[in-house]
Amino acid sequence: MSVVAANGLTKRYRDVTALDNVSFTLEENAIYGLLGRNGAGKTTLMQLITGQTSATSGSLELFGEHPYENERALMKVVFIKESQKYPTAYKVKHVLSLARHLFPNWDDDFAQSLVDDFNLPRGRDVRKLSRGMTSALGVTIGLAARAPLTFFDEPYLGLDAVARQLFYDRLLADYSEHPRTVVLSTHLIDEVADLIEHVLLLDRGKLVLDADTDELRGEVMDATGPVEAVDDFSTGREVLHREQLGGVVRVTLRGSFDNAERMRAKKLAIDLEPVSLQQAVVRLTMERKTDR
Repeated sequence: MSVVAANGLTKRYRDVTALDNVSFTLEENAIYGLLGRNGAGKTTLMQLITGQTSATSGSLELFGEHPYENERALMKVVFIKESQKYPTAYKVKHVLSLARHLFPNWDDDFAQSLVDDFNLPRGRDVRKLSRGMTSALGVTIGLAARAPLTFFDEPYLGLDAVARQLFYDRLLADYSEHPRTVVLSTHLIDEVADLIEHVLLLDRGKLVLDADTDELRGEVMDATGPVEAVDDFSTGREVLHREQLGGVVRVTLRGSFDNAERMRAKKLAIDLEPVSLQQAVVRLTMERKTDR
């Protein structure tokens, strides 16, 4: 059974279509990257899955059930966001105590070790925490909850580079011992590229990419070489970007690049290089695209 199954999911706010006919599945025990520009529909999608709002049309199942106002299904989910709010009268230790009662798979020993790792002051009021400490508290809850479906919606933006790396390391180590479905929604794509196993890419409310990360790396390439040769090699592939300097051109292509095609490129004096995950996302969501 899929963890999440969406079919034709659409969400409209008056004259704005936040999600437009989106279909996908989230499978058990995988780390997903939910990527896209600001306003692409990522947060709306996560709100639908976590039962915070309902769809205009289409179907959505969470652990085989409709998520809206479904406590049984939502007990299996933790959703941590960048602007996470906590009761203002609570101290850090109170938030952790509440989380212990909310999440059935909560690991208090793991939570306390994360508090130590991030140097969180247990006795401090949450309203007096710095942005970085608030972010650290959020990721601590998201990790220690060990929910079957865990969403991180940019909660680590307030962390410095060292603390973010600590989060990535702890996530990967704990995921290896306690597999679950994790969704990372982030703009820091290069930082999480090695964690993400599958990419969901939204652009202006539409799902433009649903692919394994390794497959994506193999099908989006930069081709650099003589203009005529590169133009010939580009035929039949989607051209995501093109830049030319004199007689040399570099294009970002999406298509099939098997061994025979790589040999053909070499004979044409074309240099083929895979692009980074972040660069692939940038190219796939640029305003102007052309096909050859």
